[in-house]
Amino acid sequence: MPLIKLKAGLCALPFTRKTLKTKQMKNILFCALLTGAFLTQGCKEEASGHTVTVKNVLEVSRSNETVEIKKSDLTLKEGESFDNLAVQDVTTKAILVSQFVDEDQDGKADVLLFQPKIEAKSEKQFNLVSAKGTTAQEVTEFCYSRFVPERTDDYAWENNKVAFRTYGPVAQKMVENGTKGGTLSSGIDGWLKKVEYPIINKWYAKNDKAPGAYHLPSPEGLDNFHVGVSRGIGGTAVKSDSTYYVSKNFTNWKTITTGPIRTSFILDYADWDANGNMISEKKHISLDYGSNLTKYEIEVGGTNSIYSGLTLHENDGVPTENVNEGWISYWEPHGDSELGTAVVVPHGNMMSSEYFVTSLKDQSNLYAQIKVNQEKAVFYSGFGWKEANEFTTKESWENYIKDFTLKINNPLEVSVH
Repeated sequence: MPLIKLKAGLCALPFTRKTLKTKQMKNILFCALLTGAFLTQGCKEEASGHTVTVKNVLEVSRSNETVEIKKSDLTLKEGESFDNLAVQDVTTKAILVSQFVDEDQDGKADVLLFQPKIEAKSEKQFNLVSAKGTTAQEVTEFCYSRFVPERTDDYAWENNKVAFRTYGPVAQKMVENGTKGGTLSSGIDGWLKKVEYPIINKWYAKNDKAPGAYHLPSPEGLDNFHVGVSRGIGGTAVKSDSTYYVSKNFTNWKTITTGPIRTSFILDYADWDANGNMISEKKHISLDYGSNLTKYEIEVGGTNSIYSGLTLHENDGVPTENVNEGWISYWEPHGDSELGTAVVVPHGNMMSSEYFVTSLKDQSNLYAQIKVNQEKAVFYSGFGWKEANEFTTKESWENYIKDFTLKINNPLEVSVH
């Protein structure tokens, strides 16, 4: 069988997806997902003949980075089913948590995801085994997203670290018609969580009973991040002369996958005018387990570059602009705490940055200019909240961003044979 070389990207046993409920969340065993699950007693695993080698060329250990194995990378035997494969550590024989994705939405899985732990300057091997006769293990959809019609028409997404949302056409129409409760913004909102388990459904349910409830402090966190017409955490813009132009709300959505390792979806936007240039925009958005940053792959026409922005709020924070390394960061006071936001642009495609301050409400942003290559632009954006006790200082947040940038520019090397 020919050797196929792949690359891994940032953001098992067969799993059963389920809608998350409050009672189920209380009994989540995080260690099972973090360290891998084992085959159930008495199951008979069968070698498929597929071996995956994952190599780390960096001087740092790696985890929470997603390896993608495409069905097209494998030569399946007669009767062998792609979506019945599991990932087994060759050395320990442990079965890793994995996730199948139907990327082209044809009803058949075409990508297998898993997250190995690889020490510095080392490599590990994994067998793809057939887990016939095993009992499907229920795992938690830490990486979750959905359209939210009960809250006008948000689209919300989260993982075990962070949560986000943005706004749809009904919310836009309400503003345009003068109806109370609408939102006209293509900015990205952050929901500040400090628990590992999913909170989207729980917080929206709480808000249904008492409107605005998720804006109040709770042991799980709160939404006290103001977006308005700003770019929030990574919203996009096009600059013409000295003015930034932005789209309105998304017009259509499509959920691709949710699961223990990744959630991904697509948002469409109506064409919009940037000082006489018509801009087309479609966002392919994904968030992987363990990452504080969402990945954006933007299909964009009508411009050679786009800008991703971080709102400055009261302009009382500290901006950091590092064009050479490809990232910007903003550390600011936030309520009774502090918050770091960032945009990371991989592979040398960050062209410039701008600390843009204006007297216009919500329009002051720290921007990263991103090169559009063949009508596509890629970047990551996200946040770290001090109350979550992971990044408690500006330095710790920026160290994370530097480490993140290093890893996405030097992805795990993956080969299948």
